[in-house]
Amino acid sequence: MAQARKVIVTCAVTGSIHTPSMSPYLPVTPEQIADAAVAAAEAGAAIVHLHARDPETGRPVQTPEAFARFLPLIKQRSDVIVNITTGGGLGMTVQERVAPAAVFKPEIASLNMGSMNFGIFPMLERYKEFKYDWERPYLENSKDYVFKNTFKDIEYILKTCAGNGTRFEFECYDTAHLYNLAYFLDKKLVEPPLFVQTVFGILGGIGTHPEDVLHMKRTADRLFGDAYRWSVLGAGRAQMPIAAMAAAMGGNVRVGLEDSLWIGPGKLATSNAEQVRKVRQIIEGLGLEVATPAEARAILALKGGDQVAF
Repeated sequence: MAQARKVIVTCAVTGSIHTPSMSPYLPVTPEQIADAAVAAAEAGAAIVHLHARDPETGRPVQTPEAFARFLPLIKQRSDVIVNITTGGGLGMTVQERVAPAAVFKPEIASLNMGSMNFGIFPMLERYKEFKYDWERPYLENSKDYVFKNTFKDIEYILKTCAGNGTRFEFECYDTAHLYNLAYFLDKKLVEPPLFVQTVFGILGGIGTHPEDVLHMKRTADRLFGDAYRWSVLGAGRAQMPIAAMAAAMGGNVRVGLEDSLWIGPGKLATSNAEQVRKVRQIIEGLGLEVATPAEARAILALKGGDQVAF
């Protein structure tokens, strides 16, 4: 009897887009981030994608010291694969962004594959009152913000992490980002299998129409053939529909409160694990199975949890 295909579920537990006033369930403190990561793993996530926050204000921070407060807690409690962001938060330098991955040498780190407008200011239409004085300007400033990921920046991150055995989740927000990745593959600065995370629904990137998903998949197929593993994330209300599309098309999926605060129309998700359980239902409803961390390590050719520096 044929075995079911394994789908890698990534959970992005806090991110740097949403602010604390938007949901009481957004993990902020090191303990909350660790608990959210472990619970997501127990629900079926093979990978947790991690950002750090100031525990007093919830503002995104990117110091190695901030990550050190929760990385060991997660490792002690779970075999989940840890993916450390190099995207950081709005306004951070590339040196700040790469520092935690350089220090802790994770199995995998995110890497954004091109510069883009990155607009989160439309959320001001929904939220009128904020608990912390940094939140409103943080959103407003994105109206005049370019998320800078030049070829020099990308090469800097790749070279800074070279020798660590860290592989990358290549975040591609538009078609050009796939071509940028193809350039680095041609120059042998990255190695297959490429873990390509196509991102849908951020203002400034590609949209969330099914044709957008198909277009990104067709382009990646043409550029990379069998040298890549495809995953998707849909922002906001597009999270589950795009996950369902990708799973049915042979892809992997990412959910989590970084990407969407919701579990249904007008209903906040009460945890990251709730979103993992929901996408797992979709995956298993298609006759597929979620990959364990060990299976995901094999699929993505990762070095193993015993080779990290935390």
